[in-house]
Amino acid sequence: MNALPASKKTLILSHLVEGLSVRSIERLTGVHRDTIIRLMLSAGNVARDILDREMMNLDIKRIQVDEIWTYIGKKQKRLRLGDPLEYGDAYTFVALDPDTKLIPAFSVGKRNSELSISFLSELKARIRSRFQLSTDAFSAYRDAVDYVFGEDIDYAQIHKRFSVPEKVIQGEHRYSPPDCVGITIKPITGFPVRKHISTSLVERQNLTIRMNMRRFTRLTNAFSKRLTSLKAALAIHFFHYNFVRVHRTLRVTPAMEAGLTNTIWSLEKLLYAHQYKQAA
Repeated sequence: MNALPASKKTLILSHLVEGLSVRSIERLTGVHRDTIIRLMLSAGNVARDILDREMMNLDIKRIQVDEIWTYIGKKQKRLRLGDPLEYGDAYTFVALDPDTKLIPAFSVGKRNSELSISFLSELKARIRSRFQLSTDAFSAYRDAVDYVFGEDIDYAQIHKRFSVPEKVIQGEHRYSPPDCVGITIKPITGFPVRKHISTSLVERQNLTIRMNMRRFTRLTNAFSKRLTSLKAALAIHFFHYNFVRVHRTLRVTPAMEAGLTNTIWSLEKLLYAHQYKQAA
């Protein structure tokens, strides 16, 4: 990896954030996949450091939260005794500011109370003001929000009801998601403004994640084999999303819209930070 020129490293990172798999990048660049993975892991650590440093003391009024599913090693139903604990279902918790489209926090792991509390604690540490929070009806959220924020938040849940597809009733499998047949809005804490109770934009963010990270594509063999690889890929993706990629409707990056910077960053900035960390 150290022998690669900067232009080649930048090319590899650009392929990663555009949704190519490691083996596809190997074929396109002629760089061995082990070298690509080492670069991804190192750059992912640097990207996470930058996000942790920049995403602090944020002035945000509203936050939407959702989780996106993937798996590590093998799917949950195929787990066997003795498999690594990180194997099976993995969920990425994502927080989105609907006004600036900024992603101030994310966490990845098992979909449980522990990760919910850890994720919300990180979110609380990054935002300096009281804000309105909208989530889905995942059962762990209510206690986690109460534990982390207490009364210092305006919180509401979106409860969606889905139909049972006819194919499922007949015993056939169906890949497409069921139809939503009803939505109930439930204020939980504080005084959330009803017109702002929504998870639509963060749910749309799930599509961006699946389009720009091959390991999130459904029905593929490009899934993550290790949790560390998944975390690194996510850190690089959110660094690129927040600071490098110009949002089509905003015409600036989310970080610029949020006032964190006045310029469009580049992947070279991540690469230089990576080289500086190696030298240190």
